Amino acid sequence: MNTESRLSFEEFRKEVLEDYRLACESREVSLLARKEVLTGKAKFGIFGDGKEVAQVAMAKYFQPGDFRSGYYRDQTFAFASGIATPEQFFSQMYADPDLANEPFSGGRQMNSHFSTPNLGKDGNWLNLTESKNTATDMSPTAAQMPRALGLAFASKLFRDVESLKDMEGLSKNGNEVCFATIGDASTSEGHFWETMNAAGVLQVPLAVFVWDDGYGISVQRKYQTTKDSISVALEGFRKTEDSNGFDIYNVKGWDYAGMCEVFEAGIRKIRETHIPALFHVEELTQPQGHSTSGSHERYKSKERLNWEKEFDCNHQMRQWILENALSDEATLAEIEAKAKSYAQESRKSAWEKYIAPIRKEVQTMLGFGQAVAALPQADTAQVNNLLQELQNNREPWRKDILKTAASILFRHRNIQAPAVAALKAYYEDLLAREKDNYNSFLHATGVNSALNVPVVPAAYEADAVSINGYEILNRYFDQLIGNNPKVFAFGEDVGKIGDVNQAFAGLQAKHGSQRIFDTGIRELTIMGQGIGMALRGLRPIAEIQYLDYLIYGMQPLSDDVASLQYRTKGIQACPIIVRTRGHRLEGIWHSGSPMSMIMGALRGMYMCVPRNMVQAAGLYNTLLQANEPALMIESLNGYRLKEKLPNNLGEFTVPLGVPEVIKEGTDITIVSYGSTLRIVEEAAQSLEQLDVSVEVMDVQTLLPFDINHKILESLKKTNKILFVDEDVPGGGTAYMFQQVVEGQGAYRWLDVAPRTLSAQAHRPAYGSDGDYFSKPNVEDVIRVVLEMVAE
Repeated sequence: MNTESRLSFEEFRKEVLEDYRLACESREVSLLARKEVLTGKAKFGIFGDGKEVAQVAMAKYFQPGDFRSGYYRDQTFAFASGIATPEQFFSQMYADPDLANEPFSGGRQMNSHFSTPNLGKDGNWLNLTESKNTATDMSPTAAQMPRALGLAFASKLFRDVESLKDMEGLSKNGNEVCFATIGDASTSEGHFWETMNAAGVLQVPLAVFVWDDGYGISVQRKYQTTKDSISVALEGFRKTEDSNGFDIYNVKGWDYAGMCEVFEAGIRKIRETHIPALFHVEELTQPQGHSTSGSHERYKSKERLNWEKEFDCNHQMRQWILENALSDEATLAEIEAKAKSYAQESRKSAWEKYIAPIRKEVQTMLGFGQAVAALPQADTAQVNNLLQELQNNREPWRKDILKTAASILFRHRNIQAPAVAALKAYYEDLLAREKDNYNSFLHATGVNSALNVPVVPAAYEADAVSINGYEILNRYFDQLIGNNPKVFAFGEDVGKIGDVNQAFAGLQAKHGSQRIFDTGIRELTIMGQGIGMALRGLRPIAEIQYLDYLIYGMQPLSDDVASLQYRTKGIQACPIIVRTRGHRLEGIWHSGSPMSMIMGALRGMYMCVPRNMVQAAGLYNTLLQANEPALMIESLNGYRLKEKLPNNLGEFTVPLGVPEVIKEGTDITIVSYGSTLRIVEEAAQSLEQLDVSVEVMDVQTLLPFDINHKILESLKKTNKILFVDEDVPGGGTAYMFQQVVEGQGAYRWLDVAPRTLSAQAHRPAYGSDGDYFSKPNVEDVIRVVLEMVAE
């Protein structure tokens, strides 16, 4: 070999041995982590053993700017790409709440749930092209797939949309690839199929890696997948010269050289052409079984277990290195020994960082407790027993300290002494600090928070025209799309016809089909498109045509978007706006108001329920000045009602969580929102003729709800309150009832029992009479109010 060849060979050899080192380190982490769970230091563990070589090979082609949307067996990929270290992995296993130690979730998610920041506290997006990025992991199987579509779709927009070309910190000409990983068993989920279909239609740079170890926990692949192979089952999706679709590659998970060759060429093609691809990684193993919850020896035959031992990817890579004279036995043994030592050092360092502050807190608690025990009137035996139990606990949790303090305070609650007061102050301070560790960041803070957007009132000319509600929105969206290049609107029938209620009528022709566009009937991945776009710094308005069909898209909104700020402890943001319409129309699936279901599932998103389209525009303006996710529910029967057109349509804002009095009164307060407000207003006019003065309040947003207690102010005047909406009994009305009567302490000002008036427990029947008998009507409101006044 000449000098150049020798140098080239030596570089190749170093790269191979570096990859083997990574594979060995990750395996040792898995082995050691399982022991940590079984000895009780960690609660649960699920690992990527058996997939190390495939993930090392895959990570070689993961570039700065790319995104990962993976699942909980990607630890080796995270180590190889620099997203995580073994020490951080162990810190997450121990649920360390310190972001300095566990930078992905501050101990809020279990192991192998990785995150990278995308938004600064100053409200500016980070330079995502300089970092290797990952969307925050989730445990629900295949939940990573819908947003993977959106992350890849964003690259298509950055490459094709001229107005995005100068956003260099978000993309480099759309060259970014989204790497999605999924276990073979999870390809049975509908999320996977809907995503693959949409990716094939849209032609986006999505690389999907299927890890196939032949089982879904204990269930063999043949019982889960048609033709016993996901790549064979997907053959009809394969792209040809005259069709869309995606490329399909098959590799063996133990074949290091083969995977490197295929992945390099495949990823390069995706990056250049935006043609998606499926990489079916077969013949993988799972040396420790599915998780720490069970043993795979229970369901695998001896023959299968022997095969897995022989075709273990690390073992096969080792043999390949030796057979190709890339190293000798002694060098590999040294790499393996160092890997074991490194894993042990990482575990030890993570544990010490986790346990040291707790042990320090224990000592502080012991001091306060001993001072109480020394009091003449103290129950010394009880205190000393509690303190001894805490002191003897070799691996205490934070809750053990709080439980000890609380138990002492409960027993000594009637003793007035400085030592008891000091313990109480310490307990309350510690409780507040731990609540910050575990109960913070449901929403954004500072300039990223929608609650901090300045209020700008709507302004009207003296001769302001009155136009239909949908025309208000049409003019609003026209200005918005024209002024903000990051805003995109899409959904079923949104593009060509301008949505079913015409708020986007004519706007696709004016602004282009890349800014306002149609999608297939696939609510789940419409949400996924919006989620991925928002994670990459765009401002999507993703439409669900009717509120009833939000259920199709609820899973990613609930598990991903709503919990995102919380489960990343504020380091990742997803400012998607989901636009939909609901309430009174006709029939079971076009008149939905499942408000309590939505509120229960989407804590962490804002939920706007404007009574008309001017208010909706103001709420859109507020949301778009912040970086938080929200659901906008427009009133279906309000699009053709006349409204005055503000002269600052694109600037005025409506504050979140601030109800508005839309009719003043003195005898009773009625609280409602959306379409039902018109029922309440009509009833209020009739009640005026019956000498009953009604104050009508529009809550405007259900999440957040009346943050300044304006409803309480009204109740102090009227001393009677009725909550009205279209949800089921015990639903939205019960929520409002609880927020006001309990949360605001309103029971102190009640003269009569508060009431709720809701729809019936069943879905609304079809037709005008069906609506009348299914949901609150004017006569219902009048009857209940007269009953309350009579009391």
